[in-house]
Amino acid sequence: MKNNTNKKAVGNGCPVYKKCGGCQLQNLSYEMQLKHKQVKCIKLLGRAGHVDEIIGMADPYHYRCKVQAAFTSLRGNIVSGVFQSSTHKIVPVDNCMIEDKIADEIVITLRKLIKSFKIKPYNMETKTGFIRHVLIRRGYYTGQVMVVLVTTGEEFPSVTSFVNALVGRHPEITTVVQNVSKKAVNLVLGEKDIVLYGAGYIEDSIDGCYFRISPKSFYQVNPQMTTVLYGKAIEFMGLTGCETVVDAYCGTGTIGILASRNAGRVIGVESNKAAVRDAKDNARRNGRDNIEFYAADAGEFMVDMANEGEQVDVVIMDPPRAGSDVKFMSSVVKLNPKRIVYVSCNPETLSHDLTYFGQKGYSAKKIQPVDMFPHTNHVECVVLLSRE
Repeated sequence: MKNNTNKKAVGNGCPVYKKCGGCQLQNLSYEMQLKHKQVKCIKLLGRAGHVDEIIGMADPYHYRCKVQAAFTSLRGNIVSGVFQSSTHKIVPVDNCMIEDKIADEIVITLRKLIKSFKIKPYNMETKTGFIRHVLIRRGYYTGQVMVVLVTTGEEFPSVTSFVNALVGRHPEITTVVQNVSKKAVNLVLGEKDIVLYGAGYIEDSIDGCYFRISPKSFYQVNPQMTTVLYGKAIEFMGLTGCETVVDAYCGTGTIGILASRNAGRVIGVESNKAAVRDAKDNARRNGRDNIEFYAADAGEFMVDMANEGEQVDVVIMDPPRAGSDVKFMSSVVKLNPKRIVYVSCNPETLSHDLTYFGQKGYSAKKIQPVDMFPHTNHVECVVLLSRE
């Protein structure tokens, strides 16, 4: 398999492999994991077209640059880790084989600080406590680190001393944010952010472009393979410098901004207004003046474009794991682009969507799986669809 140099099995190396449930394929060598995912993609997508060889990682460990840790109290000690699959039970974790090493070290420090400052972790059963969980995001290429402390309320005892102690032990931290979440659901960010240290966001780069990452921003958790994934997407667009591209589900504008370097015009559409604000900031940050972002329903936006007679060469779509609905896909077809580039995080729903596009005259010319999440069941695919 492409880019695969590490063949050892890791299931026996992770002490919480069976309890955690996050890495379903750790019992297989990485070479066998890639073969498993290749076969899965061929079974699901082979009817639509030829499935190219999956692209894997040279070093499939410690790739997650977004780490979340829940906290609890156990026999007087503060414990941090992940929720066991389908339960509210926290599995203690010190070193995760797929999480960023620096992030894991910060979590351990936080665990000690929470105990020394006598801060109580949140208890789901009694609905008491202050610290719900912690989110850490690290820019792989910039080295910038953001720590988000998710709390049940705004009043943070000894907050200045707490933050000073944290940053003193980890000077690589560039910003600390308190997020207030009163929701009953675990590992969910609330609406209010309070910047405790630094700018309140970090930046990372993809192929020479810089992107702002705030606590709630969507940003791929595996930056190394994001470069590969987005690179394939732009390759499939076949841009020559004069095309009009619509980036549906554009989020904070990452793919659209990268594509704008080789396109005539890019139009990004996203329903999340906060994401659109970040996208506009990212475009300015990278000096891209041939890209526009709109806060709107992408399907309705494309129908309006078609009704107004606008011509589009490429539509790129990166839907959520549930895939696209027929209403959205029909809007893409109505816009009648020459090419559709579909970035999918779920080959099951992708299979259904490719069948729909095939019925509407778009055939899959290229199907490229990319292993964004080694040791898990997940696999991403980039598909080029063009009109017959």
